[in-house]
Amino acid sequence: MPSSDRSHRDNNHAGHQRPRLGVLLSGSGRTLKNLLERIADGRLRASVAGVASDRDDAFGLQRAIENGLETRVLPEPSAMWSWLLELDVDLVILAGYLRLLPIVPEFEGRVLNIHPSLLPKHGGKGMYGERVHRAVLEAGERESGCTVHLCDDEYDRGRVLIQARVPVLPDDTATSLAARVFAAECEAYPAAIHLRWAELGAHDAQA
Repeated sequence: MPSSDRSHRDNNHAGHQRPRLGVLLSGSGRTLKNLLERIADGRLRASVAGVASDRDDAFGLQRAIENGLETRVLPEPSAMWSWLLELDVDLVILAGYLRLLPIVPEFEGRVLNIHPSLLPKHGGKGMYGERVHRAVLEAGERESGCTVHLCDDEYDRGRVLIQARVPVLPDDTATSLAARVFAAECEAYPAAIHLRWAELGAHDAQA
């Protein structure tokens, strides 16, 4: 990709007061639904430019279509970048996207992921959904939560932006713990989007 594309990414605050989000998902789109609801009621100052999935049967695509959003099915992670650039996306939001997404230079520091544990605990390849919550319970943890982090070229690594903690109760199942963690995710992800957009704005102002 030409260097002018990266320059455009670095200076996008001049044109976008609110970040344009590109959402990538592999499943039901619960996180997308939460973000759209918060955008609609004004709690999240952002817009969703488009939604893509690596799976054509992902229900999250249907949610996106029902909200009038552009959608794509792109099985290969490397195919995402040209589409995201076409959409003039500021931040890439992984919302239950299960593929490893190597980050191209144009989007370094602009790809966010949320993981349903307190990283670095219970992260890595193959750790998603109820697998994470079962691991937390089997380890006898007294608390769990979620982590929003910047993405690099490894699963569940990168600088942590926000962590939200919830208790693990004595009678918890993976399902009950998952519900409590997801409630925390619904607060943490929008807050992390605000935080990262503000950080990028401060960086641009100093450049």
